[in-house]
Amino acid sequence: MEDAGFNEAKARYEDKADKALRKNAERRAEFTTGGGIPLERLYDPESIAGHEYAGHIGFPGEYPFTRGVQPTMYRGRFWTMRQYSGFATAEESNARYRYLLERGTTGLSVAFDLPTQIGYDTDHPMAAGECGKVGVAIDSLADMEILFDQIPLDKVSTSMTINAPAAVLLAMYICVGEKQGVKTSELSGTIQNDILKEYMARGTYIFPPHPSMRLITDIFDFCGREIPRWNTISISGYHIREAGSTAIQEVAFTLADGIAYVEAARKKGLDPDVFGERLSFFFNAHNDFLEEIAKYRAARRLWASIMKERFGTKNPKAQMLRFHTQTAGCTLTAQQPENNVIRVTLQALAAVLGGTQSLHTNSMDEALALPTEKSVETALRTQQVIAYESGVTNTIDPLAGSYAIEKLTDEIEAGAMDYIEKIDNMGGMLAAIEKGYPQKQIQDAAYEYQKAVESKDTVVVGVNQFQTKESDAAARKLLRVDASVEERQIGKLKKLRSERGNVAVKERLESIREGARDENANLMPLILDAVRVYATEGEICGVLREEFGEYVENIVL
Repeated sequence: MEDAGFNEAKARYEDKADKALRKNAERRAEFTTGGGIPLERLYDPESIAGHEYAGHIGFPGEYPFTRGVQPTMYRGRFWTMRQYSGFATAEESNARYRYLLERGTTGLSVAFDLPTQIGYDTDHPMAAGECGKVGVAIDSLADMEILFDQIPLDKVSTSMTINAPAAVLLAMYICVGEKQGVKTSELSGTIQNDILKEYMARGTYIFPPHPSMRLITDIFDFCGREIPRWNTISISGYHIREAGSTAIQEVAFTLADGIAYVEAARKKGLDPDVFGERLSFFFNAHNDFLEEIAKYRAARRLWASIMKERFGTKNPKAQMLRFHTQTAGCTLTAQQPENNVIRVTLQALAAVLGGTQSLHTNSMDEALALPTEKSVETALRTQQVIAYESGVTNTIDPLAGSYAIEKLTDEIEAGAMDYIEKIDNMGGMLAAIEKGYPQKQIQDAAYEYQKAVESKDTVVVGVNQFQTKESDAAARKLLRVDASVEERQIGKLKKLRSERGNVAVKERLESIREGARDENANLMPLILDAVRVYATEGEICGVLREEFGEYVENIVL
């Protein structure tokens, strides 16, 4: 900077800082973000010298979307307050959804139990003991009808955390809409449908990569024609971060997954200017406040550049990175669980300051059990207080221009791009996963974090510092899923199979088998036909397992 006054003032400050350091050393030798980015003692105009505002930061609603995807952001309307919920059977989960809607949640987010996530019916031997434990058990359209009973699908946006069997659950949702008299074109929501992060970080996969990518692009194609308001994928960095990645890795691996999906769709003949509008993303909100805000801004700018420069999109909506955020489950502690309310508040505020389109706030008791109604209400109220009382929603991207935020945004963008280039050189994300590259990077980052916690270089309040004698967790009011839930669900499934038209079910399943053998067939209409006659998820996925095979993980040490 050519500013004599600035240079003089900076020299004066540095002299004072040196004198202060001679008297009292700083708390640590090096300061970094939670993701390991070195932090300067002070950021100033020189930190972002050379920035060309319009092209680098820009205005909200305009390329490169650093400051947000909508011109007026939360001055127009707040983000969707979408609480993630589901447990036991469809009846219990329906009651929880209606409870949340009555208290002001503006969107639903469905958690499915583990058997549903990996395509097994509740009565399958592999499902034993897991019914309703980590989400709701959905075996057939009959369950989905109960799940959304008295919930109008033309007025509520629904997100479903489902990946390998996403086509089946989407088909069930469409059929519930049909039974409610809602046109398919009026449905709005999101299916996660992101299989690549399952291979590297989460593990609820079924099929090998090639048929999995086919299912995903079939959904892109079908929804583009039939459900124009539906987000066909939620490309998820959340689980990558939960597995232990850094913020830079979360951005890099998520966007590299996005590149792989766009390339697969283009090979199928789909236009990125069209399907690109319905791509959505899903990020974690972690504890390092400044790093998280910068992370969202960097991801938005980098994806806009990828879609414009790499894929040649002209449609601004196809260049926008729209994202849902969930506060970080991995930061919740069983010790002093009330502290989790504070953590979630900071994380949610970072997501809002980073410009999220949708937000879930975790409940304080989730490190101990499924959340109670009371803790869920507190989590929802956290969003509402930020929206209506904090004032941060009244101006757009209020931390833009902060020397620290802008510098961190640049550093995260550059660091993520370095990873993406390495993945490109390996042949893309599918090849990188087969080599075990992102898995190893995540494992190494998780190991370094755990070492820092155990050495107390990283403080976790109530865990490795400021401990107190804890009351017995059993004395707390926790939500438990009773073993009788599984018996009831199996009973419902047995009754369904005895009453439905089994000849029609067999015919529809054979149609899916034939479609699976024809690479040019779109499987979505065939799955829809099977769901309509109450074929179960396990039966449909069973046929696809027989035709596609099952994925076997490549263990990386």
